Amino acid sequence: MRQRSLIAITAALAAGALTLTACGSRDENGGSDSGGGGTTVVIGVDAPLTGDLSALGLGIKNSADLATKQANKEKVVDGVTFKIESLDDQAQPSSGQQNATKLVADKDVLGAIGPLNSSVAESMQKVFDDAKLVQVSPANTGPTLTQGPDWQTGKKVRPYKSYFRTSTTDAVQGPYAAQYVFNEAKKKNVFVIDDKKTYGAGLAGTFTDEFKKLGGKIAGTEHIDPETKDFSAVATKVKNSGADVVYYGGEYPQAGPLSKQIKAAGAKIPLVGGDGIYSAEFIKLAGASSTGDLATSVGAPVEELPSAKEFVANYKAAGYKEAYEAYGGYSYDATWAVIQAVKKVVEDNNGELPDDARAKVTEAMQNVSFDGVTGKVSFDEFGDATNKQLTVYSVEGADWSPVKSGTYEG
Repeated sequence: MRQRSLIAITAALAAGALTLTACGSRDENGGSDSGGGGTTVVIGVDAPLTGDLSALGLGIKNSADLATKQANKEKVVDGVTFKIESLDDQAQPSSGQQNATKLVADKDVLGAIGPLNSSVAESMQKVFDDAKLVQVSPANTGPTLTQGPDWQTGKKVRPYKSYFRTSTTDAVQGPYAAQYVFNEAKKKNVFVIDDKKTYGAGLAGTFTDEFKKLGGKIAGTEHIDPETKDFSAVATKVKNSGADVVYYGGEYPQAGPLSKQIKAAGAKIPLVGGDGIYSAEFIKLAGASSTGDLATSVGAPVEELPSAKEFVANYKAAGYKEAYEAYGGYSYDATWAVIQAVKKVVEDNNGELPDDARAKVTEAMQNVSFDGVTGKVSFDEFGDATNKQLTVYSVEGADWSPVKSGTYEG
C-alpha cells in the first residue's frame, strides 16, 4: 500500500540556532552568477564526475551549482559571491584525498560538498579537519564517519568536528530495509551479497543483523569483485540456496548486471539494495527482468515534497543536461547549509569575513537549521542529519516508483 504521508521529524535546536529558509524565489533563467559584491567564496564539490558512478556525481555537482546561483541571485550574503569548484574523484579514495588537499590549498574555499562514497570520505576527513575546513556530504551513509568505529557497541565518538552530512546513515537504512522485506514483502529467506567496500559491506551488515533479529533466515552470503561484471557463479549459488530474496550492499554498476544474471540463472526473486542502486542507470543495466526489484533511499521522494517544488522547477530551468538523481536535493541542502554558515559568520563580524573564516564557518555549521529541499535540515551532536526519513522504491517498467516512506523503528 502506497504511503504518501511523511513522518514529522522534530529536533530541539541549540540556543542561538540559525533558522533560515533554503527555497528562494523561482529563477526562470536558471540562476545568475552575479552576486552582492567584492568577496568571492568558493565551495568545493568532490564527486565521481566520470566513470560508472558519474550519473550520481553529476547530479550532486549540478545541484550544488544551482544553490550558489540561487544564493547569488537573492544576495543571501551581502557583499559575497559564491561559486563552486568541482573536482572528480572517480569514486577512488586516493583521488578524493588529493582533491581535499587541493581545496584546502585554495584560501577562497570555505566549505566542501561531497563526496558520494563513504570510502572516499574516509580519505578526506582528516585533511579537511586539520585545515578546519567544513565538509558536508549529501550522500555518505557509513555510520563510522560520524560515530566512530565502535558505534555498534554503543560507544559513539565523533572523529571529526568538521564533517557533517544531510543524508541519514546505514545504521537506519539497513534495518529499515530489513523490516520492510520481512514484515511487508513477506520474504523470510535472504541471500546477502556485498562488494567488500565501506558502504556496501556496512549496509549489508546492518541489514543482516536486523533481518536475523526479526526471525529471518540467511540462506547464504557472498562477496563480489566490483571490478567485474560476470556474476554467473554467485547467481548459481543464489538459485541453489532456495532464497526468496537477495539483498545487495553496493552500487548500481554491479547491482544491475547482478540482478539480470540472477534472474537468468533461474532465480526469479527480487534484488533489494540501498541508495547506491537507486538510479535510472540500475534499471538500464538490469533490464526488463528487474521489475519488482527494490531499493531504499534517503528521504522522501523529492517530487512529492512541497518544499522541493522550487528546486525541481529551478533545476529544470537551469538547463542541466544530467538528472539531479538520488542526492540532488541533499546536495542543494548541503551547499545551502554552507552558505548559511558563511552568512552567520559575516553577520557576526560586522559584514566581513574574519581572518579565521574557515574555523568560524565550521563552528557555525553545528547550529545551522533551515527548511530545505529535503525537509528540515539540522545536525545532531555527531554532525548527522536529524532527518531520518527513508523511502522504499520498486522498479515498475522503466522507472522507480515509491512504495513506502517512513523511518526505522528500533
